[in-house]
Amino acid sequence: MTTTTAQRPSGPFREGDRVQLTGPKGRLHTVTLREGGELHTHHGVLRHRDLVGLPDGSVVANSSGHEYLALRPLLRDFAMSMPRGAAIVYPKDAAQIVMQADIFPGAIVVEAGVGSGALSLSLLRAIGPAGRLTSFERREEFAEVARSNVATFFGEAPSTWEVVVGDLAEELPAQYAAGTVDRVVLDMLAPWECMDAVAEALTPGGVVLCYVATATQLSRVAEYIRGTGLFTEPEASETMVRGWHVEGLAVRPDHRMVAHTGFLLTARRLAPDTIAPSVKRRASKSSYGDADVEQWTPGAVGDREITDKNLRKRAREAAKAADGARLAASSRESDATTE
Repeated sequence: MTTTTAQRPSGPFREGDRVQLTGPKGRLHTVTLREGGELHTHHGVLRHRDLVGLPDGSVVANSSGHEYLALRPLLRDFAMSMPRGAAIVYPKDAAQIVMQADIFPGAIVVEAGVGSGALSLSLLRAIGPAGRLTSFERREEFAEVARSNVATFFGEAPSTWEVVVGDLAEELPAQYAAGTVDRVVLDMLAPWECMDAVAEALTPGGVVLCYVATATQLSRVAEYIRGTGLFTEPEASETMVRGWHVEGLAVRPDHRMVAHTGFLLTARRLAPDTIAPSVKRRASKSSYGDADVEQWTPGAVGDREITDKNLRKRAREAAKAADGARLAASSRESDATTE
């Protein structure tokens, strides 16, 4: 394991590299190059060996003469195609999280939960080799998928990253002393349950960002943050991305768009014994008490549960991809030594 975050490889394709192929009609296929490997489609067969040695951005034909554009996937491409244990944070939200939470090089960042590792990839890139990311996940199966996905993308598990299996509220005090964490990103069903531990760990001026799916979650976490008196007034937003069709004079919005995926809510930690200036607002007719009748479960907020059998399959796929990435990294090191 290296002491810095590995970078995506460049140069000719090698066995173990992950390659994105754009075929006829723009359909995408993502493969991991291996000896004897083949991509079978109704358009014919494309042999992996025909890609090995070609530079990024090459075009190769399959057995039927259909051409495919071969590129190493970008981070957004990889995140959308990687094996999933839990639902991922979409690239549009990951980009906003990095900006709104102000993730900077050298930052000490805490993340919970890790899911399938999509957001972890963006956070690791943002903190750079001098930062540190600790990701908390309650389920070991999800943690394993995330570890494999991150190792696949970077070629190895970055030394700047640690995955802790356990509950954030219980484990965070054992991992970090009070006031030593720069940023906290919470992607969980009930982030208010961890807010006291987060407030203790954050440095004054530090940022907490909550990523929640529903308006009821957004309301509850905002009111809880206000009620602590330990943070600035929370700010909420959502991000929608609409693509455009641009071809000659036919310029119009796409018929489909990635609309609502989640809400982002941010607040900053106040200095100890500080009371923020009061904010005038209309009194709410309802509030959340201890006897909350809502069951905060995945099913209650519309999150589809993944079966154990399906999760084990995806974990195997992620581990297989990680092994291929390690093979490619080893091959590059061997080539560099030979040269």
